This record gives sequence, C-alpha cells and structure tokens, in this order.
Amino acid sequence: MNRTGHLFHQATDSLQGRCRCLMIFFVLLILQGCTPASIDAPADASATLEPLVLYNWEDDMPQSVLEAFTQETGIEVLYVTYESVEEAVANLRAGAVYDVVVMENRRIPALAAANLLARLDHRNLPNFKNISLNFRGLIYDPDNAYSVPYSWGTTGIVVRSDRLTEPVIRWADLWDARYAGHVALYRGQLRETIGLTLKSLGFSANTEDPAHLQAVLTRLLELPLPVHLAEDYDPFTISTSMIDGPVSVGMGYTYDVLEGRAAGAPFDYVLPEEGGLLWGDNFVIPASSTQRRQAEQFIDFLLRPEIAAMITNQNHFAMANDAALRFMKPEIIQNPYIYPPQEQMNNIEIVLPLSEAGEQLYEQVWTQFLEANARADNR
Repeated sequence: MNRTGHLFHQATDSLQGRCRCLMIFFVLLILQGCTPASIDAPADASATLEPLVLYNWEDDMPQSVLEAFTQETGIEVLYVTYESVEEAVANLRAGAVYDVVVMENRRIPALAAANLLARLDHRNLPNFKNISLNFRGLIYDPDNAYSVPYSWGTTGIVVRSDRLTEPVIRWADLWDARYAGHVALYRGQLRETIGLTLKSLGFSANTEDPAHLQAVLTRLLELPLPVHLAEDYDPFTISTSMIDGPVSVGMGYTYDVLEGRAAGAPFDYVLPEEGGLLWGDNFVIPASSTQRRQAEQFIDFLLRPEIAAMITNQNHFAMANDAALRFMKPEIIQNPYIYPPQEQMNNIEIVLPLSEAGEQLYEQVWTQFLEANARADNR
C-alpha cells in the first residue's frame, strides 16, 4: 500500500492540547494500564548477522530507517509486503516465516490463540516505555504479551467537495439517492463497512446481536446499488476513481485524502456525526521466527523517539509513541485528519475482535451484500 501524500491545512489546536485530548479519549478504551517493567536489554545479539524479514504494508516503513538499523547493528532487514491483512493472516497460518509483522489490533487474539505469535520478552524492549499509557493493555492484548502498539488512524468519509450539492456529515448520507452510482466502499473491509452501517443505525460497531446484523443487511441492500468496490486496501483505487472516475463519496481513510490532494483534487475527510471508527497496527513476532532476540532488538530500535518520528514524518500516520511527538513535523501533529480534535474523538469507536460466531454472522451479511451488488452491477 502506498501510504505517502502531501499534507494539507494545519489545525489551530496546540500540540499540548491535542495530546491531552487524545489521552482523555484513549484512557476510556483501556482495560489494564500496567506493563512489564523494562530493564536494560542484554548484550547485542547481532553477531549471527542473519537477515530479518519484516512483513508490512508497502511503503509503510521508510528505507532510511531500515538502513539505519543495518548500519548500527550489521543486521540486514528484508522488507516483504502484503496487500491486505487477510493475505498476511493467511500466510502466517500457512506457515510462512517472518521475523516481525505489522498486524492490526483485532487479528491478534486469534493469532495468539492459534499459537502463531511469540510471547515478547519485555526485558529486550526497554523503549516500550515510550508507548503512551493510553495504548497499553487494551482488550485485544491486555498484558501486551504479543504486541507492541505502532500506528493508528480513523475510518471516515472521503468526499470530492466540488461534486456535492450538500455537505456530507453523516454515514447515512451514503444512502442518499443523489449519490447513486457515485458511492465507494472497500471490498476487503467488511468490518468497517458493517461497522459504519451499524453506527448509522445507532448500534455499536462491534455488536454481535443477530437482530442488529439482520438490520445491517437490510440497510446495506437499501444502498443505491451497485456501489463501487475498491480493491482490498489499495488507496490508489479509491483515489483514482474519485480523481478520474465517477465516485464522489465513500468510506475511506486519511491517506485517500492525502493522495487525492497530492494530485490536485479537492478531497475532504469527514468523521461522521454518528461516530467514526478507529483502527490500529502493532508489531508482532511470529512463533515461526528463529531470530526472536534480533526481532525484539529491531522493534526496540523502531520505538526510539527519533526513529518513530522518522516513520510518521514519511507515512503520515498517527503514532502510539508519546516520546516521538517532539520529533514530528508540526504540520503533521496539527493536521486534524491525522490527529483529530477532541470533539471528533469523543464519538469514535475502536473496532474490536469478534467471537467465532460473530465472525460467521458478519461474513454471512457481507457475502449476501456482495452477491446483491454483483447482480446489480451485471444488469
């Protein structure tokens, strides 16, 4: 995934105020706030000089960061990419070997339960202390036994403001008949699409109530079908369809807006009144890795404030690393699409793991919607 783009207008909120607001919001999500005590890391284990394999989104990690780690330790980092989280999970389950993987929040419990993730030795992660207290001990990994918080962001509505006759402010606006044939969703984002539909109906984005999910299916089938389905996690798909194609409004992310604005198109980003959604990525070490100590050494390197800031300054994603804030470009910290103000964060809901039964219900709803959309597209 290409996660680069030009920044747009700066917010007037101060860095201090922004950080305080975010802390107030995220503390509500925490079930446990304690982490293992950090102690000095043992001696450098880079003597083996075996390459580490990093499995991550395309263009998410700056090459300069990987080169800096190699220069310091002598350990080469091979950067292997995936196009969707589903692809990454499938490869882990199939036995593919990686040393460090970037994995989203809600996938971690199932991977840990399947013994596919290694337990972290926090003695080798002294820089874990830089992670915000508000990102530690969340429900998907209460003891941070398997994951180190990395980056986060929101799911909202991306719009071509020059194509709208009225402002789009709610998820419900995606159902407006005026936008028939001009609405986009991501094909691979069933949780986000079902989640936003639940929010539009006044329900939690994480409910497993069968009646609520039946209402979601009914609601999705009320969309002006067919809708444009962007391919899994490909920002160019939705950006291109809004720049050169017919799409005027759709579910999307800040990087969609960054790409659109970089191309000179009047893109805007809306966190809907019903409440946006929150995603998060983490560093994990697969159980199949034969270089866990070196993998922890690499993760600890990425947790250094100046290194974490180097990453955000390129990929423009909010970082769970408090200590990195002072090294970030001011225009990133002050960008309300990357670090939303408190009044918008109050209503945002984190997307959480589902039970196995819940996963099946969501899959059933999504399959029926995709089939209906395909039939409408073939008329």
